[in-house]
Amino acid sequence: MKMSRLVAFSSSLVLGAVLALTGAATANAATSVQAVDYVALGDSYSSGVGSGSYDSASGDCKRSTKAYPKLWAAANSPSSFAFTACSGARTSDVKAGQLGPLNSSTDLVSISVGGNDAGFADVMTTCVLQSEATCLSRIATARSYVDTTLPGNLDSVYSSIRAKAPSARVVVLGYPRFYKIGGSCVVGLSDKVRAAINDASDYLNAATAKRAANHGFTFTDVAGKFTGHEICSGDAWLHSLNWLNIGESYHPTAAGQSGGYLPALASAA
Repeated sequence: MKMSRLVAFSSSLVLGAVLALTGAATANAATSVQAVDYVALGDSYSSGVGSGSYDSASGDCKRSTKAYPKLWAAANSPSSFAFTACSGARTSDVKAGQLGPLNSSTDLVSISVGGNDAGFADVMTTCVLQSEATCLSRIATARSYVDTTLPGNLDSVYSSIRAKAPSARVVVLGYPRFYKIGGSCVVGLSDKVRAAINDASDYLNAATAKRAANHGFTFTDVAGKFTGHEICSGDAWLHSLNWLNIGESYHPTAAGQSGGYLPALASAA
């Protein structure tokens, strides 16, 4: 009887210790999530252009409450959150106007940038308004820029981020492919042009991923998450050309932010 009581007492102590440790671990895990200091940088794909619900205080930067950085912050309750991404931003704009919140305490940084450097808007304007040959030539020019000039621009902004936030995990998000080839679109650009635009997006992503890796950053390709939701898919998470709101054309919808970009960040953060 005494031995049974001793065993039961010992077992209760062990169980109590396990529960206490488990509880402490759970609390610490929750604390570690909440203790994250998060800064969201980048261009219109990060500010949320195309998803609506823009913060009027952000002006022309068009930072949306439905953008993936806001959604991630709402879901994870970081201890601090700074959202400086801005529509139209190039690498030089990020360096000049977005890095202020970064410091030695910053734990997480997200960024999408490079599309504007490579002339994304001009490529799409050329392809929509001019001939197929002119469009393909403009795409070739953009690819050449990605080869010759963009790597240095990315190195510069990535180095600036690391200098200001030496301990941060930096997640670099890419761009989706825009078109489903052979999809539901019966007018507009030819499939040859659509395929060339998709290939250019892949080309940009590959170059960005290489520069990100060289700086020890994590590159997250969103193209797979947008598969089945491209323009011409019948369930697009991207705006097609909108003459009434040109600025939102070829940008993710709210569904693209929540279903494409948010999971991409969450998987890498």
